Amino acid sequence: MTRVLVVDDSSVIRKVARRILEGLSIETDEADSGQAALDACAAVMPDGILLDWNMPEMDGYAVLKALRRMPGGGSPKVVFCTTENDAAHVSRARQAGADDTMMKPFDKDVLRLKMAAVGLV
Repeated sequence: MTRVLVVDDSSVIRKVARRILEGLSIETDEADSGQAALDACAAVMPDGILLDWNMPEMDGYAVLKALRRMPGGGSPKVVFCTTENDAAHVSRARQAGADDTMMKPFDKDVLRLKMAAVGLV
């Protein structure tokens, strides 16, 4: 079964994403911070990560750069989930190793399409 880590400092976003992903038969774990995400990846590397860009202490960009340096950190498909939609943010995410980006707020159809686009469903 596919495993996706949902990383967001908003419990509401994590809950919505979890509900949608589990409805797609994707096993879902959650992390409420960048460091918690890296710790979770060190314990069990997921197949995919839905990663918030704007988080306190460690933003998603820093998480992604650290992830890609970890053993096995090149394999998870990473979809940035953000309110930032300018070309510079998208370009920066891609250069750091993101596989796709998705705007907040999102719905079931958008999340399903993004997961399919990166090969997780």
